[in-house]
Order: sequence, then structure tokens, then C-alpha cells
Amino acid sequence: MMTANLFASSSGALPEEVVEELARGQGVRVERIVSRGHDSGWYDQVDHEWVALLAGEARLEFEGGEIRHLLPGDHLLIPAHRRHRVAWTTPERDSVWLAVHYRPELAEGRPA
Repeated sequence: MMTANLFASSSGALPEEVVEELARGQGVRVERIVSRGHDSGWYDQVDHEWVALLAGEARLEFEGGEIRHLLPGDHLLIPAHRRHRVAWTTPERDSVWLAVHYRPELAEGRPA
């Protein structure tokens, strides 16, 4: 068993987002993501994604133009195949995300 800290920071530059898999189980994956001034391309994921912003500030953009500005403590569920991207994260400090990806059939109570 390992102890780690969700808020651990990298003191150096972050040329890319840092994505760490914290746990994985049958149809479920939990990730810690650290962004600092990053954005992304468009995602079209086969799994649902519940995401929480633990620190920093970010903007998510959804296909069709919807923008969500996130502050620490904000969370949302992104349904499978809802196209979205990270439009902006604050460049002055780390934005720390906790993301839980899970299969749609698990949300409906059916076996995986």
C-alpha cells in the first residue's frame, strides 16, 4: 500500500499535463491530472467521466459552444461521447483534477 498526496506539485515546468492513474477496477479508472496553462484537443470518450477540480481554475468547452468555468470544488459528469475539451487552465499555478472514468453499463446497473 502506497501513500501519496493529491496536491503534490511539480516544482519545474510542465510541458504537458501530468496524468497519473490512481486506481483501476472492473470498468472503472481513477486519475489525478495536473494542468498548468494547458489546453487540449477534443475528447470523444466511450466512458462516462466524473471530474472534479480540486485546485486551480479551468474552462471546459463542449461541442456546440457551451463553456463551463470551474473553480476548486466544482464537479460535473460528462456523459460518454459528449465531445469536450479543456479550453484553458490557469498558468500561474497547478490545476489539480480528479477524474473517474466508468463504463455506461455500470451506470445503468447492468453487469460489465
